[in-house]
Amino acid sequence: MAPAGTGSNWGQQAFSFLNLPTSAKLAGLGGINVSSRDADGTMLYGNPALLNADMDGRLALGYVDYLADIKQSTAAYVFNTAKAGRFGVGLTYLNYGDFKQFDPAGNPLGQFSVNEYALSIANAHTSGAFTLAGTLKLAGSGIAGNHSFAALADVGGLFKHPEQDFTVGLVVRNAGIQLKPYDGASREPMPLDVEIGTSFKPEHLPFRFSFSAHHLQQLDIVYLDPNQRGQLDENGEEVKPKKSLGDKIARHFVVGGELLLSKNLNLRLGYNHLQRRELRLDNTAGGAGFSFGVMLRVSQFQLDYTHAGYHASGGANYFTIARNLDSLFKQNQ
Repeated sequence: MAPAGTGSNWGQQAFSFLNLPTSAKLAGLGGINVSSRDADGTMLYGNPALLNADMDGRLALGYVDYLADIKQSTAAYVFNTAKAGRFGVGLTYLNYGDFKQFDPAGNPLGQFSVNEYALSIANAHTSGAFTLAGTLKLAGSGIAGNHSFAALADVGGLFKHPEQDFTVGLVVRNAGIQLKPYDGASREPMPLDVEIGTSFKPEHLPFRFSFSAHHLQQLDIVYLDPNQRGQLDENGEEVKPKKSLGDKIARHFVVGGELLLSKNLNLRLGYNHLQRRELRLDNTAGGAGFSFGVMLRVSQFQLDYTHAGYHASGGANYFTIARNLDSLFKQNQ
């Protein structure tokens, strides 16, 4: 999946689907966010330290309509315990659709499917303004009956200002090992990502800003296609593309914003520079790297939608619906 591209490491890691945003809010803020703290339980996929009391008892269900026949489904539920801290449980499933299969002679053998999935269990503990949390993940991938499995972990922290709407988050995502590689293949590295970010809302402005930086463990995440032809100079010589320090730095950053119109209606937008640079065409980038979304609360339900641009020809649509199950059970008692 191109949206999960990680620059020069792309194609050298397994389970890169774990870098895909799994919810409408994450996608609406540019695909990466470790600091926007509210009642949205799906944010545990961005940083487990974002688990908080406003999420308790809430179930969130997400669906992503990617390009072609690629679909993703996600679920997240958060609950609190008296002694063991706050837990978040998540399950995400990515289906790439069905493909035609042929033998070496070109004879059809029917169809096969390709899918990937991950089960996540997060635990968070808060003391004063600080929250520390971790997530254990078991991920699987299957191609035509050939399966691979991996065990991974996220470790995150969050500082929340006690009086102001200001947070700072840090997370190490997808540290782990491939337990079982595909048949005939060797073990590959996991899609490790070190991220840091901040979210803040000026006191008299109904807008929350978010700034995030990703892949801090590696400066150079610029990928130059060796097959791409460069432009010609005045002598007719091909000018090979080069990496600049400014571009190397800029590709690490994601910018997001939330227009807080009311407690029941928010608008979101995001910009991911890495996606903008990697997914553009030679002559245009279209909406690649940009995302916009909306959050609407109706009765006891929270509805989120985001459209994220991944290519000049189109993008992905994210849908998330959430409800507090504790209040529902109390009403039925």
